[in-house]
Amino acid sequence: MVLSPSEAQVFVERARSADQRIVFTNGVFDVLHPGHVRYLRDARALGDLLIVGVNSDRSARALGKPPDRPINPEGERAEVLAALASVDAVVVFDEDTPHAIISALQPDILVKGADWGADAIVGRDVVELRGGRVVRIELAKGYSTTAILDRIRR
Repeated sequence: MVLSPSEAQVFVERARSADQRIVFTNGVFDVLHPGHVRYLRDARALGDLLIVGVNSDRSARALGKPPDRPINPEGERAEVLAALASVDAVVVFDEDTPHAIISALQPDILVKGADWGADAIVGRDVVELRGGRVVRIELAKGYSTTAILDRIRR
């Protein structure tokens, strides 16, 4: 399901009251590929619920994506992610980083790809302060949205 930030907070509060471990990850997830699916499956295996934060179109461009990206609008990216069995909820965030949504949701486990340095993971401070942990997951080799788009354009 796709939730607003306030709906996501209520969702997390209910889950936490049922002693469920909340896992959070985030990204643009522009053109979904098997690497994304495997990453999300592995993230979900770390807890009871997986919430995915999706960069809004504006915040994706603020990351330095080319002007024609994202290819798929934020609502469509969120809908596709929400349809995956491993994803329990999706929330679109418009800030340049997911720090505010991580602070609001207070996940027990924060997941990023192993290509991120531990010190560069946004929200790490929030999660570790409340006794949670940060997990870096190895990415599936050979999958990249940029590479897929390059193949299409050729």
